[in-house]
Amino acid sequence: MKSLISILMLTVIWTGTMAQDAKLQAAFKSSYTKEASSDFTGAIKDLKSVYSETSYELNLRLGWLHYSAGLFTESMAYYKKAIELMPASVEAKFGYVYPAAAVGNWDQVKTQYENILRIDAKNSQAHYRLGLIFYGREEFDKALQHFQVGFNLYPFDYDFNLMMAWTSLKMGKMREAKVLFSKVLLLSPDDESALEGLSLIK
Repeated sequence: MKSLISILMLTVIWTGTMAQDAKLQAAFKSSYTKEASSDFTGAIKDLKSVYSETSYELNLRLGWLHYSAGLFTESMAYYKKAIELMPASVEAKFGYVYPAAAVGNWDQVKTQYENILRIDAKNSQAHYRLGLIFYGREEFDKALQHFQVGFNLYPFDYDFNLMMAWTSLKMGKMREAKVLFSKVLLLSPDDESALEGLSLIK
């Protein structure tokens, strides 16, 4: 008798879970359809109808949809929740960067890239973007350190070669800059930025 009751309880739980999963999948599917037609408000509404604070996936997706709708403060709140739910998530931190950058909060952007590198020390995208931040602040030694990591991983990458070249030029390392600008021209013949850099090397 006890076994029968246990089986019945498990069946009820399983049936309820299946129904909830189907509802969740339908909401996500509808949100993708509406996003494709730029109906971000409708897409958000679909997911809010099944929202759970403990769902990483819902918070991550709502972060993106609010960002796409230009609701940057709300977007950051959802991404922050996703990060809290999955602290090792790199994708949620990259997501958070978009609305933070949109409102000009570069300190938070920098912090998220640094957090990503604590988890994934050789993440080339984080190194490149952090390098750009330091380059923009004219902290060329720090910029070079980050560009160097990506360059070592991708020695024939356009972006890393170009930024290594410009950073070297700014630091007065003319020979290194010339070599790097010349390599950029192998990747992108007649590249305006590389040609401009070479014209500044006497």
